[in-house]
Amino acid sequence: MSAEAQLRAMVEQPWRCSNCEQLHHGLFDLACFAPDYWKEEEVYEPNASLRLDGDFLSEDFCVLGGEYFFVRCVALIPVVGMKETFGFGVWSSLSRTNFEKYIEKFDTGFDVDQGPWFGWLSNRLKNYPDTLALPCDVYPQPKRKRPHLVVTGYEHPLALDIRDGMAPEKLLEIYEANGHCPERPAEKPSSHGWRGLFGLRK
Repeated sequence: MSAEAQLRAMVEQPWRCSNCEQLHHGLFDLACFAPDYWKEEEVYEPNASLRLDGDFLSEDFCVLGGEYFFVRCVALIPVVGMKETFGFGVWSSLSRTNFEKYIEKFDTGFDVDQGPWFGWLSNRLKNYPDTLALPCDVYPQPKRKRPHLVVTGYEHPLALDIRDGMAPEKLLEIYEANGHCPERPAEKPSSHGWRGLFGLRK
């Protein structure tokens, strides 16, 4: 079965991952728990408890030492030959000024003409050359959707996939490398690894 046919079968009917043993419905996004720079416990605090001093981590915000600020974003990647898109839930740094702008409008959402804001991609992605600290643009979204992230600056394979789409074979390899495989067991994700996440884009 070709990779495209396998992905279509995954979209059309539920499938059970042979590694995590969960029943999946269609393609799903993968998300990193925290920026790679986060070295504390893997525990989220509520968004409402946000502190701009010291260390803080929630599902959407991260602060390190009161000096470095991060937000969870989604890098949307078309899949060649399919109408569905795949999303990487990644973290980007922001300046304090833009971080505070994001916090101010987090509950109400942004106008479509806001941003982009400059940031640095703050995670390493398996199956790509090193992605940590790639320059990126962060696009705030309306209706409380998570910001979209686009890699900028040069022809990194991740930038090309975001722009042009990834091959079905590559998406299957990414799933397998991160512990999700419909056919055979895969390598377990490492700490701060990628998690299957539904509702990531909201």
